[in-house]
Amino acid sequence: MDLNPFFKSIVDQDTEAVVICDTAHIIIYMNPAAIEEYNNRGGANLIGLQIFDCHRPSANERIRQVFDWFEKSKEHNIVHTLYIEEKNMDLYMVALRNDEGELIGYYEKQVHRSKDCSGFYQF
Repeated sequence: MDLNPFFKSIVDQDTEAVVICDTAHIIIYMNPAAIEEYNNRGGANLIGLQIFDCHRPSANERIRQVFDWFEKSKEHNIVHTLYIEEKNMDLYMVALRNDEGELIGYYEKQVHRSKDCSGFYQF
């Protein structure tokens, strides 16, 4: 069974921004929430660019450090990279690995800490 449509749908339905990069640091995918979040920086036009084109030099150095850490061990897979107080939001970098555990890329994920106040089972 081809699980790719299911995995893509999981990422696409996420309300938090997810930006996926390959090992050359090229943005290969942005979910709809990421495209909207980064619309002022180019939105979907960022796909195909290096992630370094979207960050300050200090952030780029940290991305390289995390990537190097991911490469050192199959057990190195997630790093909390930043908390943005005004948005009450955390940022994470997460390793992407193939079935053999080899690093094939990574993604940046936003997680807002604010309580979801929408009602339960609101259809």
